[in-house]
Amino acid sequence: MKILVLNSGSSSVKSSVYEIEGTVPDDPPAPLWEGKIEWHDEVTEAEVKNARGVVQKEQVKVSSRAGAVEHLLATLWSGKTRTITSPIEIDAVGHRVVHGGPKYKEPILLTSEVKAGIAKASVFAPLHNRAELEGMKIVERLFGKVPQFAVFDTGFHRKIPPAAAVYPGPYQWFESGIHRYGFHGINHQYCAARAAHLLGRDLNSLRLVTCHLGNGCSLTAIREGHSIDTTMGFTPLEGLMMGTRSGSVDPGILTYLVREGQLMPQEIDDVLNKKSGLLGVSGISGDLREILAAVKQGNSRAKLAFDIYIHRLVAGIGAMIAVLGGMDALIFTAGVGENSAEVREAACQQIGFLGVKLDATANAQRRPDIDIASPDSAIRVLIIRAQEDWAIAAECWRLRPSETMCPSETGDSAH
Repeated sequence: MKILVLNSGSSSVKSSVYEIEGTVPDDPPAPLWEGKIEWHDEVTEAEVKNARGVVQKEQVKVSSRAGAVEHLLATLWSGKTRTITSPIEIDAVGHRVVHGGPKYKEPILLTSEVKAGIAKASVFAPLHNRAELEGMKIVERLFGKVPQFAVFDTGFHRKIPPAAAVYPGPYQWFESGIHRYGFHGINHQYCAARAAHLLGRDLNSLRLVTCHLGNGCSLTAIREGHSIDTTMGFTPLEGLMMGTRSGSVDPGILTYLVREGQLMPQEIDDVLNKKSGLLGVSGISGDLREILAAVKQGNSRAKLAFDIYIHRLVAGIGAMIAVLGGMDALIFTAGVGENSAEVREAACQQIGFLGVKLDATANAQRRPDIDIASPDSAIRVLIIRAQEDWAIAAECWRLRPSETMCPSETGDSAH
């Protein structure tokens, strides 16, 4: 069964094709094909590679986002990265949907009703959900009546206890759908299961803290395989300091700035999401690699940005441990989590009082899916490669429709 995964973001698109036969393997396989798009005004940068090692990079001038995505997907069956002979070889398509809103939490077969529900949930994440709906329409045009599935980034967190989910504002907020949704759930859930496999433990016996550290950052406390608390909230803005996002700040700062005329209400979203975090403090970049390079050159603001980043990360880890009542393993994942030995070392050093001890050699290797704790560490420390696309493909396999399903049940017709 060949499964296409389409991860349509607001500023980029990633896509992969996996083949699953028999049962889902314990170790994630390499994709048959994968491509990505980065949007840069009128020019689109695309990169595609396949399992044969063929790589294609190009700049494409297109008149629309949809045109760029269609161009990317066409490299599946044409050109030097060709992997299948025609679109009909794709048996199912999985979509990462950032926000399921109050209604959707489990992966689900797309129907007209479900797509309408995702559109309704766009009020919570307008840029992401609309891009994902556009991706679904593109798939309908290119692949006909292939079954499509939605896997929700908020889904894993939908069972966190009310004490963690409900904000201490008027109760009417909660009744109107304002509560902690949490994000990065697909990867947090994957990392928990992967950790249990790597440690040879029953997932239900583990207390885990997963650190998804990329341009966006979030922590999740996982007990018995379930999310019981997480740092992102109603939006992906809450919680840790991030690349360009502030994370949690005193809301009184915003009311003060508005009241003093230093910030217009319509500017709040832009300032907190695009001009804060590592970029805002350092004045250099939201990319941690550039921050660390500046630190080595003696830049004091870069050093301050890094110190705040670690302080808030450690404080967040401590909060997750308290909620769990202890911790069996600490997991680092995503771009920074997987690649920054400096972040892992700094964070683990500050929680050394818990008996956390790193193997310095293992930590410096940047190998994925390994335990980097020393043998005498009281807590295991893992690096796990983020595998959202593979996790989505595995969900599609589990939800695959029976051969007798009528095409009309799988969604709208291709027009």
